[in-house]
Amino acid sequence: MPEKPLLIYDGECRFCCRWIECWKTITGDRVAYEPSQTAGERFPQIAPEKFAGAVQWVGTDGKICSGAGAVFSALATSRWYGRAALGLYRKASWFAGGTEAAYGLVARNRGFFSRLTRLLWGDDVRPPTYAMASWVFLRLLGGIYLVAFLSFGAQLDGLIGAQGILPAGNFFEAARHALGSEAFWRLPSLCWWTGPGPAALHGLCAAGVVASVLLMLGIAAGPSLMFLWAAYLSLTLAGQDFYQFQWDILLLETGFLALFLTPWVWWSRRPSRPPRVAHFLLLWLLFRLIFASAVVKLSSGDPSWANGTALDVHYFTQPLPTSLAWYAQQLPGWFQWLSVKMMFFIELVLPFLLFAPRRLRLSAAAGVAALQVVIALTGNYGFFNLLTLTLCVLVVDDAVWGKKVIGHSSSVRGRSLPDLLLIPVAAAIFLLSLIPLASSFRRPMPWLEPLAVVYHHVAPFRTINGYGLFAVMTTERREIIVQGSEDGLNWKTYDFRYKPGDPHRAPRWVAPGMPRLDWQMWFAALGNAEQSPWFSHFLTGLLRGSPPVLDLLEENPFPGGRPRYVRALSDRYTFTSAQERDRTREWWRTEPVAIFYEPASLK
Repeated sequence: MPEKPLLIYDGECRFCCRWIECWKTITGDRVAYEPSQTAGERFPQIAPEKFAGAVQWVGTDGKICSGAGAVFSALATSRWYGRAALGLYRKASWFAGGTEAAYGLVARNRGFFSRLTRLLWGDDVRPPTYAMASWVFLRLLGGIYLVAFLSFGAQLDGLIGAQGILPAGNFFEAARHALGSEAFWRLPSLCWWTGPGPAALHGLCAAGVVASVLLMLGIAAGPSLMFLWAAYLSLTLAGQDFYQFQWDILLLETGFLALFLTPWVWWSRRPSRPPRVAHFLLLWLLFRLIFASAVVKLSSGDPSWANGTALDVHYFTQPLPTSLAWYAQQLPGWFQWLSVKMMFFIELVLPFLLFAPRRLRLSAAAGVAALQVVIALTGNYGFFNLLTLTLCVLVVDDAVWGKKVIGHSSSVRGRSLPDLLLIPVAAAIFLLSLIPLASSFRRPMPWLEPLAVVYHHVAPFRTINGYGLFAVMTTERREIIVQGSEDGLNWKTYDFRYKPGDPHRAPRWVAPGMPRLDWQMWFAALGNAEQSPWFSHFLTGLLRGSPPVLDLLEENPFPGGRPRYVRALSDRYTFTSAQERDRTREWWRTEPVAIFYEPASLK
């Protein structure tokens, strides 16, 4: 009888050897493995043809089993699912018969399944580890946080400063008056303690920059992530209408989940294996982000998505197109239709493959990444595309990076949060995330109602969110033209830095920066001025000649002064054709449509 359980396999079968390496990784030193070519003579009670037909399990008590029973016995030494399968195998004849039949089918067709294994997994079928991917992911996340805080600090005074469009001080004062003791739980922000003044807000931005750099260096990554999440949550709430974009909540959710992934040490120089449950939560976030984006398009009933014509108008109607969007608009209709179908394939099918064997998983991540690159080349979406690409990095396991890159550190488990805390929290996050995912289908699901009550209480913290961009395609572009006048007769136009204005000016690149005012102008143009109350505050800032507000624009047409009147026009913008651009050198074709805001003065 062996000193430890022994699994005997056919050492001349490549298929067997490949999967034995997988089981060795799972069971560790709890089980001994030996080829039948050397172990067979020590066990004459096992016929040679049995060694050739199935793996053999020899327990420390001398009991022998083979096939599926041997596999379950080995896995039961170290995995809960192995113990569950072994118990079911011994107690349920239907399960034992079914698994043995499946094992026999594979054993008799090892050549076919060996090729299938190589096709799906490659040469390495061991359980994947993600030490290097996690190490890279955390540093990229720190870089994205850095961009977000720098961008916020550059626009803060004009958007929510004391002389800005929507002063944060007024907002928090009104919230305290309206919500009373519930103010913090409805609007969880550090600003309740630091104050919402410009100095405090700039201080949070500066501290966020420092914490982002520490995260990129791997110094105090856990505390840095905790502060980054709390600070960015505080600033997005203070930002009001200007910080309600999906990439803001995506960054908050990603940063929160990264708390469970990061090693809680003072300095993490080398990659280490993250907890599997934390890695799963971030992959689940990537799944929800991509899959929900397709579901909302289909559930909205928008005919342009259903008939494949959405891209006929998308490139010029999107908020801030790049110059490449003009060229994409010139592509033939059949290519635009095919691109829509390809987009649905990527968003509907590939997310499920993120949990598949290695090669399918990597192919799915490559497809999602390719879509994000195309979106980033044709539109300015802040750090959204970069953050999605960063999540895709987590799909690349250590076998892809190779030992030369990561050394032997992938075998070391980092000091993460204890499982006693991690597992129940992860289970709660997974269950609550079903609420926003289910809402993208736009159908009632009564069985989720008890979870919806809990979700309502945690929703203000923006750590479990719903996603889905462009559910309904905008079919025309309205552009708001803001003008000022000293006499009410002669009007001068305010030029914005990034949104379309002068037809001769090429669309600009700004991502991963995020010009919040320019984006909000696009949303305002979808409705009327009454639906965007902040717009009148913006015009008031122009009438007062507020320097922080004017700094958000390309230039002030009233240098050294200020207008007596302001107004806003609504023009229709479309990309010119190739022939029109050759003739006029214009990127945009414009057409006056309506008055968006009647002439007004401070009186």
